[in-house]
Amino acid sequence: MGTRPTTDKVKEAVFSMIGPYFDGGNALDLFAGTGGLGIEALSRGMDRAVFIDMEKKSIDVIRENLKLTGLSEKAEVYRNDAERAIKALAKRDIRFDLVFLDPPYRMKHADKLMLSMQELGLLAVGATVLVEHETGHRYPEAFGDFVCRRVAVYGETTVAVYGYEGPRASSHGEEGPTDEEL
Repeated sequence: MGTRPTTDKVKEAVFSMIGPYFDGGNALDLFAGTGGLGIEALSRGMDRAVFIDMEKKSIDVIRENLKLTGLSEKAEVYRNDAERAIKALAKRDIRFDLVFLDPPYRMKHADKLMLSMQELGLLAVGATVLVEHETGHRYPEAFGDFVCRRVAVYGETTVAVYGYEGPRASSHGEEGPTDEEL
């Protein structure tokens, strides 16, 4: 009852926007709630998924849903605050190809979390970050190494899909510094 699971309509739309199937990779479901988005990503081809939520009840539901879908072996589930969780994940050698950010609508800092993930090296170049938020709130089109690829509105829910372009190329281009610059 304490979760606000993504509706089936929005979930279907999300996966039609980011691709119906995946060729492996790691997913992060931050503010996982029931785990629906991460579980769907696993069922569509992601290799592994990490689920994070603060609520014990949500963690129990995620574990049960993973068990029911037979996907427990591909998942890690942690009860933690989002900011602490990404700092803890940064201590491991893991990069995420797909990230779901579906914080409670009162929280309006998904962009700051994305920048933290960028700074901590948690994202693979080309990663997709999906932000589900209240329709009345707007996130920037581009910030850090993120560019918004698509926005879709479903009543009170808006879904923004960002691409992570990776660290900006150096001013020297592909060839690196010249002898004179060394």
